[in-house]
Amino acid sequence: MYEICHYDSPLGGITLACDEKGLTGLWFDGQKYFGGGLLSQDELNCGKEKKEISYVMKQAVQWLDIYFSGREPDFTPPLHLVGSDFRLAVWEELRKIPYGRTTTYKDIAAEIAVQRGLKTMSAQAVGGAVGHNPISVIVPCHRVLGSDGSLTGYAGGIGKKKSLLTLEKAVFSE
Repeated sequence: MYEICHYDSPLGGITLACDEKGLTGLWFDGQKYFGGGLLSQDELNCGKEKKEISYVMKQAVQWLDIYFSGREPDFTPPLHLVGSDFRLAVWEELRKIPYGRTTTYKDIAAEIAVQRGLKTMSAQAVGGAVGHNPISVIVPCHRVLGSDGSLTGYAGGIGKKKSLLTLEKAVFSE
């Protein structure tokens, strides 16, 4: 059973989803892979009728309020990421990227290769996993850049990626 909540951010609407274990999704409204295959449109429509929200959802909303005020949250709401072992490994690497800092798809691929005892790992495969991250912003896929430091790919749109990095005062190339 999912709980759905809508959040009005300075960058537009955000839909959040959680279950009893934690936050399962955070998507800018209309972004690529919206819902991550976890929700049907009917559930989204029904979910918006809720008036009371759970502890998990309260924590997620509080995190977003702090983040969009330009400060780094000092906690992470409970998360419940669901995916393949590879995607989970990539999303865990995303969670390690500090606020206001960036990395590249290539660097994440190199780290995953080391973890798996491989000589190399495809940056494109990592890009696919990053693009399917179901918990945008909190699992900071916006902090991943092209190997030349440029803004590349973001399911919520490059404009939102740029705005999030600017909010965090991160360095990137346009």
